[in-house]
Amino acid sequence: MGLPSRQPVHARHRDGPGGQHDRGKTPRLGLGGLASGLIALCLGLPAAAETLRLATFSPGLSRQGPGLVLAALQKGEDPQIKAAVALIAEANADVLLLTDLDWDYRSEALGALQERLAGQGVDYPFAFAPQPNTGIDTGFDIDGNGRLSEPRDAQGYGQFTGQHGMALLSKWPILTDQARDFSGFLWRDLPGSQLPQARLPKGAETVQRLAATAHWDVPIDTGAGALHLWAYGATTPVFDGPEDRNGRRNSDETTFWRHYLNGALPQQPTAPFVILGLANLDPDRGEGQRDSLRRLLADPRVQDPHPSAPDAPAGHPLATADFGGTIGPLRVDYILPAAGLKLHAAGTLGDPRASRHRLVWVDLALP
Repeated sequence: MGLPSRQPVHARHRDGPGGQHDRGKTPRLGLGGLASGLIALCLGLPAAAETLRLATFSPGLSRQGPGLVLAALQKGEDPQIKAAVALIAEANADVLLLTDLDWDYRSEALGALQERLAGQGVDYPFAFAPQPNTGIDTGFDIDGNGRLSEPRDAQGYGQFTGQHGMALLSKWPILTDQARDFSGFLWRDLPGSQLPQARLPKGAETVQRLAATAHWDVPIDTGAGALHLWAYGATTPVFDGPEDRNGRRNSDETTFWRHYLNGALPQQPTAPFVILGLANLDPDRGEGQRDSLRRLLADPRVQDPHPSAPDAPAGHPLATADFGGTIGPLRVDYILPAAGLKLHAAGTLGDPRASRHRLVWVDLALP
C-alpha cells in the first residue's frame, strides 16, 4: 500500500527551549506575505512542484480512564498503539488531524505520541489541542434517565473529560494566536438548528453546545501563506431514541461548515481552507441524515478528492472505516479542500490492527 512519490515540503523547525515540546510558540507571517499567499491560493494560480500532505485519522488512542492511554504510550508494548504509530509514520503527513486521542490538561499523552513518532523518524514539533467538549458535564440530565453526570449528560459523550478528543500535529508552524475555536458555540444558535428542545430538560438549551468534540479553524504557516484547516469530529448519528438527538446533532455539526462558508455565523469565513475530520456519516449508506453531508460534498466551493486505495474494502473503494457486522464499510472520514486549491493526489491507508478507521491523506500544491 505504497504512497506516491512527491517533492515534500521542507519544514522549518523553530523549536524554543523546550524542543519539540515547546508547543504553541509559532511565528506569525508578515501581512504582505500572508496577503500574497492568500491571493495566489484563492485565485488558483499555477503551483510549484512542492506539495503539502494533509491527513486525518481516528487512531483509537482512547482508553476507559484518564491517563491510561498516556501510560500505554509510555510503556510502548501495546500492539494497537504500535500499529497506529506505524501507520501514521508511513503516511508521513506534513499536517495530521487526530480525531480519537484522549486529551489531558498538560498534553502529556500528545507529547508521548510525538516522542513515539519522532522515534519512527517523523517529527511534529507543532501541535494544537485545546480542551474538547467530550466529558464536560452539562449539569443536566440530558438523556432523561433520571441520573446526572453520566457520559451522555456531558457536552459530548465521554466517561471523563477529554476522552476521544482531537489534536492537530504539524511540521509547519501553527498560527495559534489566529486560531478560532468554535467548540463553545451553542447548538440552538445555529441557523435552522435541529436541537430537540422539547426533549431536553428545561434550561439545557442555554448550555448545550453544538460540537460533540470540537469545531476549529486553525491556520498553518506553509511558508507561502496561511492555509486554514476547518477541523471537526462529529458525534455518531446512532445510540439515541425516537427523538433522533444524535442524528440531528451529527447533521448540524456538518451543516455548521456550510453556514460558515455562507457568512451566516458571527465570524466570517477564512481562505484558503480545507475541511477535514470525522463526519461520522456516509453519504449513501448507514444511519444518519445524509442530506447535510451530500450538500457539503456537492457545494461548488469545495472539492471532493475521492480518496481510495487498492486494499480498501471490496466493493467500497471510498470507505474509510469498517464497522463489521450488518453495518460494514462506510465513508466517514473526509478531507475537502477549497475548490481553488490544486490537488495532486489523494488516498487512504489502513491497518485493522491499528484502527477500524483508515487514514485519509491528500497532497495539495503550494504556490
